[in-house]
Amino acid sequence: MPSEDQTYAFAGVSLATAEAVVDRLRSAVDSTRTPAVVGSFGAFAGLFAIDDERLLVASTDSVGSKLVLARRAGKLRWCGADLAAHGINDVLTTGAEPLFFLDYVAANSIDPEQVAELVEGAADVCRAAGCAILGGETAELPGIYREDEVDFCGTVVGVVARDELIDGSRAAPGDVVLGLPSAGIHANGFSLVRRIVGDDPFDAELLLPPTRCYLGDVRALRVRADVRALAHVTGGGIAGNLARVLPDGVGAVVDPVAWERPQVFRWLAEHGVAEDELRRVFNLGIGYCAVVPPGDAHPADLVIGRLESGVDGVEWSGA
Repeated sequence: MPSEDQTYAFAGVSLATAEAVVDRLRSAVDSTRTPAVVGSFGAFAGLFAIDDERLLVASTDSVGSKLVLARRAGKLRWCGADLAAHGINDVLTTGAEPLFFLDYVAANSIDPEQVAELVEGAADVCRAAGCAILGGETAELPGIYREDEVDFCGTVVGVVARDELIDGSRAAPGDVVLGLPSAGIHANGFSLVRRIVGDDPFDAELLLPPTRCYLGDVRALRVRADVRALAHVTGGGIAGNLARVLPDGVGAVVDPVAWERPQVFRWLAEHGVAEDELRRVFNLGIGYCAVVPPGDAHPADLVIGRLESGVDGVEWSGA
């Protein structure tokens, strides 16, 4: 049965607080704006013009508390892959090609083997994506980090031609939303997952598969379809992230039974996480969304929704 205790907020993470922080920082960030900055604050990645034809695209993130379970399971290499894939997926929402990656590893006391596992995992993804690792920073910070734990953050920078930029502005009512399957939870919602697991043994193959990199999927889709918007489904779920890339006055209606969810989401439900919380926090098996005209959707594509006028953000059909 769903439990009021099995929520992201009860596990110590407030999505509302995260949104409030972004709003609080907006004025400070906007005060630094230069003529080369393109677009608004709060997108998946920031845009900066390097000339009249090209835009640099950048995103910074961390693996988060998934690292705690990965360290216990001996799967830190998977978390290295998580970080690189996450950053590439973020810059990819603009249509950009990844150029390079920079990482930051911090701990109470640095374990060289842990650092190697993380960086090697990131390198696996970066090699496949043609994204160079230029370097990074390793810091020992006793008093800030708990003993034995490690933090891993990184920045991905890409480039996109102005005339190939994907920003959601051309998305229109009648367009369809395609869903690209996830490998599972990816790297969001793990404060809640860790609350459920506690100190008990757990199935790493179920809970910890690394984030899928969608670079190849999006490249292939753009060859045959007019891709009008792309959303990386991270914290906030499908609804929270798809809404970020839709123009004013256009929303989406998503069918939650249009795809089969991976087993891990049944595991979460069996451990008391309510359906509303699953939808609000997790990707539910859809790691990326693409918006295309209905005529560009192929029979093999997974259509999970449709854009409509008069819809506020993203709604669930049958809800």
